[in-house]
Amino acid sequence: MEAFKSFISEAKDEKYRVVILTVEHGDKSITAKKLSKEATKLGLENIIIQFDGATLRYNDGSHFIHGMDDKKGFQTNSSDTVIFIRGTPSKDSHLDLISEFERLGYCVVNNRTTINICADKYRNYVRLKDYGLTQPKTVLIPNKKMVDVSVEELDTNFPIIMKTLEGSKGVGVLFIESERQIESLIQLLYSQNEDIDLLIQEYIKTDGDIRVMVLGGKILAAMKRSVVEGDFRSNVSQGAKVKEYPLTELEVEQCLLASKAIDGTWTAVDFIPSKNREKDPPFVIEVNSSPGTEGIEEASGQNISKEIIQFFADRKNWVKVPSECGYKEIVKIKPFGEIVAKFDTGNSGMSVIHADEMKVIGKQIKWSLLGKTITSDIIRKEEISVGGLRDYDENRYVVKLDVEFLGGMYEIEFTLDDRKDRTPILFDREFMSKVNVMVNPDRKYVVTTKFSLE
Repeated sequence: MEAFKSFISEAKDEKYRVVILTVEHGDKSITAKKLSKEATKLGLENIIIQFDGATLRYNDGSHFIHGMDDKKGFQTNSSDTVIFIRGTPSKDSHLDLISEFERLGYCVVNNRTTINICADKYRNYVRLKDYGLTQPKTVLIPNKKMVDVSVEELDTNFPIIMKTLEGSKGVGVLFIESERQIESLIQLLYSQNEDIDLLIQEYIKTDGDIRVMVLGGKILAAMKRSVVEGDFRSNVSQGAKVKEYPLTELEVEQCLLASKAIDGTWTAVDFIPSKNREKDPPFVIEVNSSPGTEGIEEASGQNISKEIIQFFADRKNWVKVPSECGYKEIVKIKPFGEIVAKFDTGNSGMSVIHADEMKVIGKQIKWSLLGKTITSDIIRKEEISVGGLRDYDENRYVVKLDVEFLGGMYEIEFTLDDRKDRTPILFDREFMSKVNVMVNPDRKYVVTTKFSLE
């Protein structure tokens, strides 16, 4: 783990805000409280908010996240805030809030797609299978009429494991010793809920499983969880004992691949070691998108909560889900207000803004747009290759302007040019990367609304 610690120490010490959205209540949100504590120690503004009652509001270009009965709210911005998701959000309102943060360009740990994959044990299995990872034999039971067919398809001896597709911390995991037992349990479960989703899985006898914490494509720590006495499960929440676990190179490789498979930034990979650990891959059980830190901190002796908070101090580690935008959208430019802008994926040069009546005064330039005249500092002169019908090189003045788009504020360098009869602003690929958008070349105003600006 020394390599990761070194990696952490090299991270840029940048201030950012922390929002922890949790489905858990009270004392159950142990990891959320640890993250908040470490953020506070590092001087970072932070807040824990329960999903139930949480709302996101807008005021003068700023965002405020509100909890239940919280009128003031906690100010956030996509450029300086990381959203941590704790627990497994299942309500549409919870997931929609996550989607809204993603649409606005926030770093959400983990994203909605990853959460959805991990929340469904069969989707988790299928995704890992697609990546070629070794897993216990697994078969979905689509309905109660298909139980016999599913058991036959599993093609393994009893005992077997049966799981509800939703559930965590060992809840919804059953040990089945005979065909008679599975028939009885199926009848009971379907009598309570006709729409319950179930899968059955090969049972691999073991004295415990391994949990590996993965952060940003690197192994953070690993622990062995011993099987609970009198039980077959090894969840810490069920009373399992833990100790540090040294990984083989093959186990490291498989864990990193499993985390990548579900597109997670901070995950936990659970596996059962193979008999020949050096040569044979482990049996990957599942990947968790909201791992707790308490057990693995005890096992490793590391302050993992602190390392996670430090990791995101470096903006390079922020992963954002790209938003779709049209090839034309509305942006706000200080002091001009709302302006139509074209997003040109073919523009690898610089962003351009229309300028009337340009007049150089020393190290400044006086220019006009939309009837407003301002004076800007000249950053430099840039030689620009002009294609199309003009096809020549010209020197243009470069200025900096504040651009507001999708809830974020960005300081952008523009070249000044006469763009009469054309879209006033032409953005380059660097700007699109900065605001994290994918341009749909067939649509306009996907994320903003045009009134009468063109």
